[in-house]
Amino acid sequence: MRIITTAMNIPMRQVTNDDLSQTLDTSDEWISQRTGIRKRYIASTETTYSMGLAVAQDLLTQSQVAPAALDFIIVATMSPDHLTPSEANRIQGALKANNAYAFSVNVACAGFVYALHLAANLLNGTATCGLVIASETLSRLVDWQDRKTAVLFGDGAGGVLVQRDAQPLPISDLHSFGDNTQQLQVGAGIDSPYFAMDGQAVYQFALREVVASLKRMPPADIYLLHQANARMLQAIARKVHLPLTQVPHNMAEYGNTSAASIPILLHECIADGRITRGQKLLLCGFGGGLAVGSILLTY
Repeated sequence: MRIITTAMNIPMRQVTNDDLSQTLDTSDEWISQRTGIRKRYIASTETTYSMGLAVAQDLLTQSQVAPAALDFIIVATMSPDHLTPSEANRIQGALKANNAYAFSVNVACAGFVYALHLAANLLNGTATCGLVIASETLSRLVDWQDRKTAVLFGDGAGGVLVQRDAQPLPISDLHSFGDNTQQLQVGAGIDSPYFAMDGQAVYQFALREVVASLKRMPPADIYLLHQANARMLQAIARKVHLPLTQVPHNMAEYGNTSAASIPILLHECIADGRITRGQKLLLCGFGGGLAVGSILLTY
């Protein structure tokens, strides 16, 4: 599987930590010291569908691939606009990608990695070209009076256009931990439509299971980890003996955008030259489910 091009899309409205301090008992210092986050982008008119479609259109324009050439469209999201139809189907229809089958996956913050794993296997079969997109409007799922979660999340979308090539299948490591579902939930009931998270338990889960997944994988040049928390990524890097130069991060700018965080980071690293052709990339998503997914590929 070869990544041909990348794209991202974010809402127009920017919300800083200082903005949040106007309505919450918090401060820029409190948030940034604990999370590394300084601002995030919050949807006003944008939707999961509209941002995902913008990414898809950008990918096709950059690559000069016609919609009719697409075999599949996969959208990773935990914040769809509709329960059905899926955002993938809506994007397929808007693009008039009439030869493509489309479906969405929900593995929360690990969703993009799981979607890439599926795409690689589709390309190892009869498919030759497809889109893998992650799009999230998490702001609709946040209780903006809850300091523990309101400071963490942002909205955005990112994605890749992938094609079949002669390389062997990417190496993947996917694991689910359904006995720990209560540690991170959204919409657990009619009276609980928002994020409910045991932050310390999720932090310890990441230190344990993300580190274990990375240690099971071959080494890489660049490690693109889900952008949840700067302290968490630094601790993971120490445990795996990685220099921070190999573990880029951008949560200061975007906050935690769930499935979209890895493709947004990937796009930025390619755009500014931190990632170049031929490098081995290890992408690792982790979070709600609970779930962890790692995939190693060559850019």
